[in-house]
Amino acid sequence: MDYSQQVNVILFDGVCNLCNGVVKLMFKYDKKAVFSFAALESEVAKRLLNEVGMKNNVPDSVVVINGSNALVKSDAALYIVKRLGGFFQLLVVFKILPRQLRDKLYDAVAKRRYRWFGKQESCMMPTPEHRKRFL
Repeated sequence: MDYSQQVNVILFDGVCNLCNGVVKLMFKYDKKAVFSFAALESEVAKRLLNEVGMKNNVPDSVVVINGSNALVKSDAALYIVKRLGGFFQLLVVFKILPRQLRDKLYDAVAKRRYRWFGKQESCMMPTPEHRKRFL
């Protein structure tokens, strides 16, 4: 399958309970199916990261692939909430903070996510109804 034409793909830590919870939340609020998903640990993610020039630099972060661009950390999170619309757009106010500060806050949560939320032994298995949105 050619993934190079995919837009708005969220690459997430497939074993992280926080990340999996956010993906499940996306199914509830992303009614227009703007986003597709792939676990960072997957072959699809490796190919997409390679296509955007991040072959040897797999971040410990959520990544949004938007065509040939990649957004990471707070930029990725803010892009997601902006595209979701509704009350999520209120979070875009954090864009006023310098990226360096936003990313430090992001990194602080990311560093502790397993301790605070736990992790699974393997990547989540989507339900049959959600499977079509996974690459």
